[in-house]
Amino acid sequence: MKGKQSFMNELKDKSPKELVALRKKYREELFALKMKNEVRGLKETHQIGDLRVKIARINTVLHAKLAK
Repeated sequence: MKGKQSFMNELKDKSPKELVALRKKYREELFALKMKNEVRGLKETHQIGDLRVKIARINTVLHAKLAK
């Protein structure tokens, strides 16, 4: 995963519509990873946690943009 600060800076530059689309993409990836993990096909389980953190960061930036 990229550094936290660079990822957050990238998110701040995006519009709310782009953030929602990115969040949807990450949620779909997260679902796929969870399903793969259930059938014991996922070797790098840390990816699940990384995606959850990315989604939370997107939600934080999105909430801040919509609150303005």
